[in-house]
Amino acid sequence: MTKTKEICPAERLNYVSEYYFSRKLKEIARLRAEGVDIISLGIGGPDLPPPPQAVEAAVECLQRTDTHGYQMTVGLPELRRAFAAWYERRYGVAGIDPDRSVLPLIGSKEGVLNIALAFLNPGDGVLVPDPGYPTYTSASRIALAEVFPYTLSEENGWEPDFEALEQLPLERIKLMWVNYPHMPTGTPASLGLFERLVDFGRRHGIVIVNDNPYSMILNARPLSIFNVPGAEEVAIEMNSLSKCLNMAGWRVGMLVAKPQFVDWVLRVKSNIDSGQPRAIMEGAISALAADGSWYDSLNAEYAARQAICGRIMDALGCSWRPGQQGLFLWGRIPDSEESAEAFADRILAEKRVFITPGFIFGKAGERYIRISLCAPQPVLEAALERSEGRGTRGEFLRP
Repeated sequence: MTKTKEICPAERLNYVSEYYFSRKLKEIARLRAEGVDIISLGIGGPDLPPPPQAVEAAVECLQRTDTHGYQMTVGLPELRRAFAAWYERRYGVAGIDPDRSVLPLIGSKEGVLNIALAFLNPGDGVLVPDPGYPTYTSASRIALAEVFPYTLSEENGWEPDFEALEQLPLERIKLMWVNYPHMPTGTPASLGLFERLVDFGRRHGIVIVNDNPYSMILNARPLSIFNVPGAEEVAIEMNSLSKCLNMAGWRVGMLVAKPQFVDWVLRVKSNIDSGQPRAIMEGAISALAADGSWYDSLNAEYAARQAICGRIMDALGCSWRPGQQGLFLWGRIPDSEESAEAFADRILAEKRVFITPGFIFGKAGERYIRISLCAPQPVLEAALERSEGRGTRGEFLRP
């Protein structure tokens, strides 16, 4: 019998593994199938509905006969204009050219990979925050770039140590990922930080990409990196309707950048997808028109949820900083605990509450946990009861 050639995956798969939540949620699904009642506070997927007008616009569009064909990769002109108007209204960033400086995305996660493929050659250096969103690292590795983690510490307010950054081989660095308000630590953005980042990028010829989906959660005054004069020379900002407008499953994001940067990303994107469904885009246009009362109401709910999550942290013996923004609460585990992973596994086994261990966000997160605010208050109260050893409240089981 003739021996056949062995079939192997691409070498890039040696540098990435299955996403932690993909693995852990399979474990939770197995436990539930066995009858174990688990409260999941791991994923940051909004559980509340989007603005009603978004749903109405999408449904109306679907009922028409002329809206079901392929759409342009650059999206509807009306959607790009709605994004530009949203940036002026919500962030005070005026003058964005909707035709040349805005690119709709099928969610920000797609944008992370497309930006990596558009800017990074094999061997190029990319700065990735530690702790930070794991996709920054995996997308960089898929692009065969070299990842240079930069440590964020609680002692430094979870902001970059610019003196340490200056010691890196910056001539090799082409791209820097930043994310303020920061996930997972909840650290707010500040104009001063954005100014330092823009200055750093301009001096070293490094593209600064700010991933900005949490800017309106528990925050009445959202900031953009484009609030800094001259940022357009080196900055790209991604944004999303997933968090602030409860449209995670709709997969609507966008990036803002100078036309040259947009063109480079579009060259990649246009060879990968064929645009978003028109109904999704028309729903997004309506959602973007939501007034300030929408955000106020949403933030009042998240503030109440965050207060309960703070009590869960206290019950688990964890310390945490007030004033966090975004969909999570970040806290340090007790010194007596072996590791965040072991701590989270013990809480899952003993309390039947799933929380996220911080190690998945990088080495700097190894002594921390993250609790999601994306569960109704009764579910969070049930998790609090379990954390305090007061009961199980199985009636509040959530997917």
